[in-house]
Amino acid sequence: MKLIIAIIQPTKLEEVKEALTEVEVFRLTVLDCLGFGRQRGQKSAFRGQDMSINLVRKVQLQIAVNDEFVEPTINAILTGAREGEKGQIGDGKIFVVPMDDCIRIRTGERGPEAI
Repeated sequence: MKLIIAIIQPTKLEEVKEALTEVEVFRLTVLDCLGFGRQRGQKSAFRGQDMSINLVRKVQLQIAVNDEFVEPTINAILTGAREGEKGQIGDGKIFVVPMDDCIRIRTGERGPEAI
């Protein structure tokens, strides 16, 4: 079992959800988050004053999958989140983390069956 954490552009959320549905991944958690990477924030003007906004709005997806769904899930996120053919700076990141256990609260089931 793995926990896939993806940080993507908010505008790409619907495309990623559609791509995940195509590979039969239906369960995910979505969180709003702030951060920056190579973009190093944004510059904008507010009431005539230049301002530096250090954090950029992103969306974090958390998806717990069984091992056979890891690669299809990653490929679906890549397909839905990438801007254009080759992608652009700020498209996001995907982290794959080992998951020792999963417990369904309602039934007490554990492991792959609980996902």
